Amino acid sequence: MDNRKFLRVLFGKKMLKLVEPSEDIYLSYIDKSESNLISSRILFDNGRFEESVSLSYYSMYNALLGLLFRVGIKSENHSGSIVLLKEIFDIDNSDLFFAKKERIDKQYYVDFSVVGKDAKELLDIAVEFKGMMFDFVSRLTNDKVGLYRERFGEIVD
Repeated sequence: MDNRKFLRVLFGKKMLKLVEPSEDIYLSYIDKSESNLISSRILFDNGRFEESVSLSYYSMYNALLGLLFRVGIKSENHSGSIVLLKEIFDIDNSDLFFAKKERIDKQYYVDFSVVGKDAKELLDIAVEFKGMMFDFVSRLTNDKVGLYRERFGEIVD
């Protein structure tokens, strides 16, 4: 299924919707993202690489949810949220898809061993991603918010 069709299906199931843009909800997700990142680093420093991988992903995902709420889009689907990053904002989403796959592999399957190098790579990606999201949101204008909401409408209709 192509990305736009996937997003239309999610929209039809009310898993994606336009809501009022919210600075408060954005800031809540940024706080959550920062907490995940701090926890990921603590776990990494203590050799808990599997758990560090999961929280690195969630740090990235929560930063993305913050962006979506900042422009007034609510998403209740991880993959859908990640697809929106590319389709709405034209931001490369490959690192986030990579992080999601790593989290799933490490969290749900026992035939993977997590080494420090892998967890450190994902932690570094999460730090960079969170910074990029923060920078992107800091440059948002009301006109850009309107444009992104319009793009969302064009994609899901």
